[in-house]
Amino acid sequence: MHPQSLERRRLFADQARSARPDLAQLCLLIGAEADPHLDEAGMRAARRILDRLADQLTDQLTERLPDQTGGPRSWALALAELLGTRYGFKGRPGDYQHLRSVLLHEVLRRRRGLPILLSVVWIEVARRAGVPVHGVALPGHFVVGFGTRDEQVLANPFAGGHLLSYTDAELMVAGATGAPLAPSMLSPAGPLDIVLRVLNNIRAWAAARPERSDVALWAVELSLLLPSHSDRLHYDRAQLLVQRGDFLTGALEIETYADALAATDEATAVRLRQEAHGARAMLN
Repeated sequence: MHPQSLERRRLFADQARSARPDLAQLCLLIGAEADPHLDEAGMRAARRILDRLADQLTDQLTERLPDQTGGPRSWALALAELLGTRYGFKGRPGDYQHLRSVLLHEVLRRRRGLPILLSVVWIEVARRAGVPVHGVALPGHFVVGFGTRDEQVLANPFAGGHLLSYTDAELMVAGATGAPLAPSMLSPAGPLDIVLRVLNNIRAWAAARPERSDVALWAVELSLLLPSHSDRLHYDRAQLLVQRGDFLTGALEIETYADALAATDEATAVRLRQEAHGARAMLN
């Protein structure tokens, strides 16, 4: 691996394990994995865009009457007016076909992206302006929330910040899963939850394009750097390595996953060790 890539991975791991993970920085480091031209200067430029937008949001809020600056609905409307209306940040169905739609620096440049990356823009601009906001990981569609559970206001950045009623959210969840909206679905998503979902989106994009196993591999490897991850990721990485012809490393990774399962599922661990043996046999 190139020394610059190793350094980015180190920064990603350090940031993910910090007391207060920086969501924007983590997303920009993901972008640097996909775009080798995104260097530190490019990341600083992206952060400056967020800073400038936050300054404009602050000015917009302070120009309003005092009783209009402190409520969840006012905050949501102000962000929708600034980001959705003035600057045109929103999404379209065709954005799901492009990897750039899940890369923060590209979303800031194009003002187009998937729901979760547009939500990252909303969150980071609001946070810099001191506006309380959080991500809401609804099944199939990421949105943002303002205020506490009792007064929560939801907005859909993919639709330019359109405010969602509870019924809107119910219909969104039913359309994605066929199940009713559970109260737990409205809980705030932390920075690492958002980062993992971004990486899962990237993996889903790559899974539909077998020729982009390189993208799937680095997305899995970044997921493994998060402080809390599924042991299953070791097996996913192993399969990608074998697919890409790195049979020895793939076999070792399968064995790592087998060791993690051995205490609770010995039969599966035995099968996985046989699979690792088969991967090594491909070297002959």
